[in-house]
Amino acid sequence: MTYDPDDRIPRPARRLAGLLGALVLGGFAIAVGVATWNVVNSAAGQVLGPGTPPPVAAAGSPSPRPSSGGSPAPTLVPPASGDPDPSGSAASPSAAPASPSAAPEPTPTPKPERRPVDVEIESRPAAVFASEARDTWCAAAAVQIALNVNGPRGRADTSVALQSRVRELQVAMTTRKDSKNGGAGPLGMIGSLEELGRVDYKLVRYQTRDDALRGAAEAINRTNHAPILLAWRGAHAWVMTGYRADADPTIFKNARIRGAYILDPWFPRVSSIWGASDKPGVFQDRAEMQRNFLPWRRPEGRYPSRDGRFLVLIPVN
Repeated sequence: MTYDPDDRIPRPARRLAGLLGALVLGGFAIAVGVATWNVVNSAAGQVLGPGTPPPVAAAGSPSPRPSSGGSPAPTLVPPASGDPDPSGSAASPSAAPASPSAAPEPTPTPKPERRPVDVEIESRPAAVFASEARDTWCAAAAVQIALNVNGPRGRADTSVALQSRVRELQVAMTTRKDSKNGGAGPLGMIGSLEELGRVDYKLVRYQTRDDALRGAAEAINRTNHAPILLAWRGAHAWVMTGYRADADPTIFKNARIRGAYILDPWFPRVSSIWGASDKPGVFQDRAEMQRNFLPWRRPEGRYPSRDGRFLVLIPVN
């Protein structure tokens, strides 16, 4: 059977075997040379006599070392190795391999500190506020307020003319699936926001109030723009411009939102069901959120994807 040695010995092993063979042959040649030198030296001593100095060894020859047997024995120095001695015995300083420097321990990243936060993106709530021109135009007024909060500072438009335009867009963009009783639905509100503003929105449905408030707070931190909460079981709209929490919700996912800063288009009206509305920018605590921000339930019919959920129009940029 004919085979290539490459099939038997891997290439690195072959190279190592060749190196060892060369070292063995070299050592054998040195030994033969030294023995020959000893014979010649002994013969020369007999011929030349004790008063004649022995011949000088040629440069490069191994240096003889006296032994107890009388004849000098060759000193064979093993080839240096790149790996440290596994036995741990000390080697000569010149042959000891340099120990690699220990890599520095990475500095641990400090954990963020959990502390209360108070965030408010609108410092002049009265300047951007617009009361609903009619008691059924809360959706249009809420969009108008959000446009003012999100838009360039100092260019708020609180006119009835703009609110009327927003209302027309919402009605035109609202489908039967979005609102079974006509008027403006949540998706119609998003359509008018994106038509007239520079911020994109999405409708998000949350299982719990805490999740909804946390999602709105995270959106404020991320975009610096105003979410819209669908309050009163979906019959009303609040613009949220800030919040208080026991921790930053973008860092701590279990942060507890303690309340929100709200601009309520119903102000300054008084509802026979919900009571008087607060002035723009008032902080609504958890008790007020529990009383007003309720899960979606509409009398005109079922909305399978919304019923029992907390709905928020979330800014995405």
